[in-house]
Amino acid sequence: MKTEIETISGETPGIAYELIVHRLEGSDQSAPRVYIQAGLHADERPGVAALHFLIPMLEKAEAEGRLLGSVTLVPHANPIGAAQHLYGDHMGRFSTGSRVNFNRDFPVPDESGVRALDTAASATFAERRLKSRLLDLADGCPIVLDLHCDDESVQYIYAPEQLWPEMADLAACLDAEAALLWDVGADRAFEEAVFEQMKASAAGGDLSGHCVTTVELRGQNDVDAALGRKDAEGICRFLQARGVVTAKAAAAPRLADGFVGKPIRHVDMVLAPVGGTILFHVAPGERVEAGQMLAEIIVNPGRSDGTVAVLAPQAGFVLTRRIRRFIRMGDNLLKIIGDKAAVASREGALED
Repeated sequence: MKTEIETISGETPGIAYELIVHRLEGSDQSAPRVYIQAGLHADERPGVAALHFLIPMLEKAEAEGRLLGSVTLVPHANPIGAAQHLYGDHMGRFSTGSRVNFNRDFPVPDESGVRALDTAASATFAERRLKSRLLDLADGCPIVLDLHCDDESVQYIYAPEQLWPEMADLAACLDAEAALLWDVGADRAFEEAVFEQMKASAAGGDLSGHCVTTVELRGQNDVDAALGRKDAEGICRFLQARGVVTAKAAAAPRLADGFVGKPIRHVDMVLAPVGGTILFHVAPGERVEAGQMLAEIIVNPGRSDGTVAVLAPQAGFVLTRRIRRFIRMGDNLLKIIGDKAAVASREGALED
């Protein structure tokens, strides 16, 4: 494995960031190339833990001649966000300089199929130059995994409808419990930008064998050695199934019992009707019925009428819930994958 440390200059004198890039060389030019990054939302750590265990597995495969496809790994994809702390709290989701989400506004091809990337010397914010560099590193790789996590959540993936159900093998290898399928994006997240470039570059429009996804590795606090190793093993199984790493013959991976795969328009964003302290009655991974109690919000402690009930808008699967137990009116409380479409159509991200 070769490691490169790239420097991203800041916007003022004396400020610079380091982007660490690991490259492993495959032995078969025809095997799929792979790009995996973690920590784009710099306050999300499960992906970093997974790469901590995956990297030695891939180094071993490379040393033993079992690595067929070349792999590029960026374990800390956002050194800018990693450095942002305010009064002891990590602020890694939004740039404190521009107020833009680090996983939004990536460059995408225009109507003629041309994509303009910033260079290291471009006179623009460091975060824009970083975004262009991450896309550049992913170019030409038919398999691109962007490792994230949610607040409190089951394991799930986002997948372009055009690549489903072929990408179900990834969900199965990761023991994911759900997949959200999207067909139109509007926020230009990393996954969307990569897929737009894939479509623009695909010979004859053939995207067979391609995989681009945001992988949600459970919740923000699901970071420990056991989970990190399990996630690494799941990614390794997927790379074996896709012919990136050689492996002994094994049964095809199967989706978890009760797996839920629905278009993203089935997601019900349950918002807080009032502000206050949250008492959840359900957890991610549970099924609920229409009208079932999801949570109570305490607005006047100790009084008989001091809570406001939040009920399920329809039957479905609890995907995520808020990690903090204090909420403002209008904030997202839970995500439920409804049995029926919650909206006629949905473009862009579920949250800011």
